[in-house]
Amino acid sequence: MNIRKRLKTHPEVHTGALNDILFILLLFFLIVSTLANPNVIKVSNPKAKSDTKSKQTVVITVDRDQNVYLAQKKVNIEDLENDLKTYLEKENDKPSVVINGDSTAHLGTAIRVMQIIKKLGATPVLAVDNGGQR
Repeated sequence: MNIRKRLKTHPEVHTGALNDILFILLLFFLIVSTLANPNVIKVSNPKAKSDTKSKQTVVITVDRDQNVYLAQKKVNIEDLENDLKTYLEKENDKPSVVINGDSTAHLGTAIRVMQIIKKLGATPVLAVDNGGQR
């Protein structure tokens, strides 16, 4: 009687090299996905020899108590239109007005100031500070 164990071979796929390739591909796609931002529209900005930033005409500040300051002078929100008109009449082209708002100020006051600025034909610019946070 010939009783011998037959050698049974189990088919195996060696995946050592495949694991390395998959790891490299995973790293590649992770790096590329962090660099690619789908919400960005690429445009070619024109270049100029002179400074093309808009001129800052006047600064309006709204503090936490809803007090409105035109330049350094405190004004009522009702009188802001007349006082701001005198500042803007001196300008030839479309001026810009910067609004500095306290972080605890009501948004309604800033919006009223922006509406007054737009009514006078100027461009309102809301100044934002990140407070040193990143």
